[in-house]
Amino acid sequence: MEEELVVVENIEKSFPGVRALSDVSISLKKAEIRCLAGENGSGKSTLIKVISGIYKPEKGLITIEGEQYKSLHPIEAIRHGIQVIYQDLSLFPNLTVAENLALNSYLGNNKKFLKWKDVKEIASSALSKINVEIDLNRIVGSLTVADKQLVAISRALLNNAKIVIMDEPTTALTQKEVDSLFKIILNLKEMGISTLFVSHKLREVIEISEEITILRNGRKVAEGSIDQFDEPKIVYHMTGREVGAERYNYVPQGDKPPALSVQNYSSNAHFEDVNFDIHSGEIVGITGLLGSGRTELALSLFGIHQHDSGNVLVDGKEVSINSINDAVNSGIAYVPEDRLSEGLFLQQSIARNTYVSILDRLQNKLGFVDFLKADSTVENWIDNLSIATPSKDIPVSSLSGGNQQRVVLARWLATAAKILILNGPTVGVDIGSKEEIHNKLRDLARDGLAVVIISDDIPEIVQNCNRIFVMHKGKIVERLVGSRTHENEIVAILKKLK
Repeated sequence: MEEELVVVENIEKSFPGVRALSDVSISLKKAEIRCLAGENGSGKSTLIKVISGIYKPEKGLITIEGEQYKSLHPIEAIRHGIQVIYQDLSLFPNLTVAENLALNSYLGNNKKFLKWKDVKEIASSALSKINVEIDLNRIVGSLTVADKQLVAISRALLNNAKIVIMDEPTTALTQKEVDSLFKIILNLKEMGISTLFVSHKLREVIEISEEITILRNGRKVAEGSIDQFDEPKIVYHMTGREVGAERYNYVPQGDKPPALSVQNYSSNAHFEDVNFDIHSGEIVGITGLLGSGRTELALSLFGIHQHDSGNVLVDGKEVSINSINDAVNSGIAYVPEDRLSEGLFLQQSIARNTYVSILDRLQNKLGFVDFLKADSTVENWIDNLSIATPSKDIPVSSLSGGNQQRVVLARWLATAAKILILNGPTVGVDIGSKEEIHNKLRDLARDGLAVVIISDDIPEIVQNCNRIFVMHKGKIVERLVGSRTHENEIVAILKKLK
């Protein structure tokens, strides 16, 4: 029998008015790669925090390498080799790579004086454990998400990790970066280190995991070898229902001019000679590797980045877009990839987040905001987009990821947009919410909106887009018909472009 590093048995954990975990058991063997799957609110994060000693369960038993505990202190978990890499990575953005890596070692050994030679040696040793090279003098805040993740993994290994828990590690990574991360996870396995992998991306779960545990509403509903599961089965256990996989069917809406026409559009630094049309009712997908220029193109069409040449037409009429106001007034809306830092005022209410983009349209004759009109607008979008909230006045930070994304949508749809550009529309969103967002985008398209989805999620692109553009080095290099395109075809194209 393989050595069991951690055995968690019959865990119960409650918060005021909520049973977060009910009779949950899970085990992790040495050098095992196990996925912990479930929708937002299923209990995944709570279970991770019980294992890592942050939460104390009301009932249950935790056994680590033969030692039994009713609850753990975080320092006990760390001493047993349990390391958690959260989505925010918990790095110090204003410190260098070397300082981030060596800090825990200095604190753990109660060292009072800093020797830069020692700092560099500790940091270099940490990165060598996973065979990566990163400039030790780089400020962490200037690194890509993928490199920040490598720093976090290296830091975990410095603390003699035996189990590395990765919470949604691929949320902001390109496919190439995901492939690199998976190689590192396999290297950890060869070193005898176990990985508990938490993810919403089921293709990745099936690719990297050996075992899977699925939670729903705080209970374990399925568990076993990954060979016993496919995507539909995992989705069913996560949601308790069948989730549709039908493709979007675009029906042309007469002989109207394109809702958006981009002609010979260039920005010397980011993209070159881009041409495409999008009609009302279409959902067009854009994908590509890191540095393909797709995000820069979207930001330029929304007036954030300037372009050097080319024309933009909305409903057949040329428009000049040199600012966000120009874009909004032309009927173009943009939902950014990072809703937390770019899309929302987290501590402000749902209402304020929704009507902030149309304040000028809510003013009365005296120049004051008509709050009755504003509240009516907010209530309409809460209902229209099915935003689950007890009140429009609560902070948007209190909502789930899926509902936060709906609030961002509400903000820009309230501008009466004709063209909606979404960058990573379902990043960090669970399976159920993802389907609901996709269905809402389809409904909006059928009502006449032209939709552009920029995404690394190939199934999302194939399932929802009637046309697909692949960008590389600032140019559209492939134009595909959604109904005749399979995921493997796009994956093969992207691999050739690496």
